[in-house]
Amino acid sequence: MPDTVTESLRRDPAEVAQSWAAWKEANPRGRARDAANAIGVSEAELLATLVGREAVRLRPRWKALVEALPALGRVMALTRNEWCVHEKVGRYDQVQINDQGGVVLDPDIDLRLFFSRWHHAFALTEAGGRQSLQVFDRDGTAVHKVYLKDEGGDAAAFARLVAEFRHADQTPGVAVQAVAPALPERPDAEIDRATLEARWRALQDTHDFFGLLKDLKVGREQAFRLAPDDLARAVGRFSLSRGLELAAAEELPVMVFVGSPGCIQIHAGPVADVRRFGPWQNVLDRDFNLHLREDGIARAWLVRKPTSDGIVTSIEIFDAEGRQIAWMFGKRKPGQPEDARWPLLAERAVAEGDAPATAPQAVGHA
Repeated sequence: MPDTVTESLRRDPAEVAQSWAAWKEANPRGRARDAANAIGVSEAELLATLVGREAVRLRPRWKALVEALPALGRVMALTRNEWCVHEKVGRYDQVQINDQGGVVLDPDIDLRLFFSRWHHAFALTEAGGRQSLQVFDRDGTAVHKVYLKDEGGDAAAFARLVAEFRHADQTPGVAVQAVAPALPERPDAEIDRATLEARWRALQDTHDFFGLLKDLKVGREQAFRLAPDDLARAVGRFSLSRGLELAAAEELPVMVFVGSPGCIQIHAGPVADVRRFGPWQNVLDRDFNLHLREDGIARAWLVRKPTSDGIVTSIEIFDAEGRQIAWMFGKRKPGQPEDARWPLLAERAVAEGDAPATAPQAVGHA
């Protein structure tokens, strides 16, 4: 169900900046998101204290802004939620968008964009010279970030973009709106399970699953729970992590999806360097990094959807509040069946997914 927006709140940026400075002194290697959580503000509010210095507030012209991104050359795209960070290096090419959102279909940077959740944007130049564009939701939650790469990035194009989209208001601070929790799901007894199953089995495209849920007013996990086991079944919460390890060991290309409020970011290809540090399961490849905090995973599901190309299998993980953290498929394109090795690997991953395959190490990952 849609989130409910409450009244706007604007905190004193000087007070926020003072709290942030004290936190950074005690946590010199800490990230802004961790600082925001510790201080009790949003990440956008932290960044907005830098406006007039390291940060420039940008105008909310989302379509034009995304269409300008290809000029930046080689960048790192970052999309995250509370429990998972997805980083891809590449270019913003094959941009297909309108005023509501759209897609970026570069072989390396593959995105689904939803502009209804884009509300604040800043350009940031950090003390070490790293430059980025950062977009936030109305409540100050990070939606998507773009970091200019030293190798292959165009700093002059970045400067031109900032000048073009510079907002007239360059005073520190930002007003955010608290977003109330999502409305509860309908009771299971009100869901037409026979229709849910029939429509699920009649799917021709995995993308139609969202429309099915919307039409029947059923939550995603609720649908998994109510479906027969051959369509969806609960599995061990480390199943996706184990799937990454097995895909690396067997050199099987996969697709890994992570979403924020207004962006879904996709990796399609191999994973190689999979390592666990403390509570984090990581992919540390040259152009793809994933950081999954496993202690945020409450439930996992093995899901099968019929399509015109055959059954498509996924592993999906959720947090305690029912929010989707990440989901993984075998690599495929429309018009192609999934690799026959993938469902076998997925079954093995869920069979071994009740606990981490390797003992957690003591070092945490930021």
